[in-house]
Amino acid sequence: MPQHVGIVACSAEGAALCYKTICTEGAAVLGPHAHPEVSMHTPSLADYMDLIYRGDWQGVGELMLESAQKLSAIGADFLICPDNTIHQALPFIERRSPLPWIHIADSVAAAAAERGFRRLALTGTRWLVESSVYPEKLDPRGIAWLRPEAAEREEINRIIMDELVYGAFKPQSIAALQRVVERMKGAGCDAVVLGCTELPLVMGDANSPLPTLDSTRLLARAALRRALG
Repeated sequence: MPQHVGIVACSAEGAALCYKTICTEGAAVLGPHAHPEVSMHTPSLADYMDLIYRGDWQGVGELMLESAQKLSAIGADFLICPDNTIHQALPFIERRSPLPWIHIADSVAAAAAERGFRRLALTGTRWLVESSVYPEKLDPRGIAWLRPEAAEREEINRIIMDELVYGAFKPQSIAALQRVVERMKGAGCDAVVLGCTELPLVMGDANSPLPTLDSTRLLARAALRRALG
């Protein structure tokens, strides 16, 4: 029997894409309509954002732990979190977690190494790109990385928090994201990390100036592999 996947969710659009990927791609391995058992718990996004705006990452971790405990109680075997930003809080609670986690940046770093990328453009919320979440996973593999410039970080953050998490996908915002990636391509990057789980909803290999590393689907596929043993 496949293992039971527990999703510690934060924002709805990214979590929904991750859930859908596990379910739809499971059929390719298990047969028509089949997928592992999946459970998801989501506190209010407002609860997370209140803590993030105050810089209380310990508090963010405690919210993640509450989800982990609830998912463990209903039978999940391991956990994933389809939100890059709140992975900053995972070190605060991972040792107390009732279940093991698959780290989203591990999934991305492994894919980058497998595809031979050497310098990655990081995109995501300003909290994510200014953090060590990705550097800590990329540096040991010898993969270089580049953050957007300060003004670019603010604009990407605005697009994510004011539009994408609400399911608003605006052509002008997509164009702004493309300009940032194009500039980072000129700075020597050979791929871009879509380090917000909503970004793959508006950008992918078809419209990105660089090859994309879709953190949402890469995490979902890692969960699927683990669930299937």
